[in-house]
Amino acid sequence: MKTIYILNGPNLNLLGKRQPDIYGHETLADVETLCRAACAEGFDVKLMQSNHEGQLIDWIHEAREQACGIVMNPGAYTHTSIAILDALNAFEGPVMEVHISQVHKREAFRHHSYVSMRADGVIAGLGLEGYAAATRRVCQIA
Repeated sequence: MKTIYILNGPNLNLLGKRQPDIYGHETLADVETLCRAACAEGFDVKLMQSNHEGQLIDWIHEAREQACGIVMNPGAYTHTSIAILDALNAFEGPVMEVHISQVHKREAFRHHSYVSMRADGVIAGLGLEGYAAATRRVCQIA
C-alpha cells in the first residue's frame, strides 16, 4: 500500500469554524474522507495538521521514507517559509499544493508561494475538492 501524506499548515485545525465565508463549513475530517475516496486502488492517505513550521518540516522529512507523494496546504507558510520549500526540495516524490480559497483574488501578499517553486501542481479555489483532485493526481504520477 502506497501512502500519500496530506499535510495542513497553521489554522487549518479551525476549518469549518474560522471564516466560513472563505473556507466553508467542512472540517479536516471531511478533507480526509474526500481524499480517501479519491485514492486509487493500492493507495491510502495519512492526514496531519500542525500550527508549527518545524513539525511540518519533520513530517516532510518523514515522508521521504514513508510516503509516495505529498498533498500540502501550507496555509500562511505558503508565503513565508523557505524552510518548507527546502524540505520539499529534498522529497523525491510528487508534491501537490492546495489552497481552499482562490488566493489570487485575495490580498496581494497571498499571490506569492514559495511552495509553488517545488510543487508539481497547484490547485486553488476549488474548496475541499482541491484536495481530492490533488490526491487523484498523486495516484496517477506516484
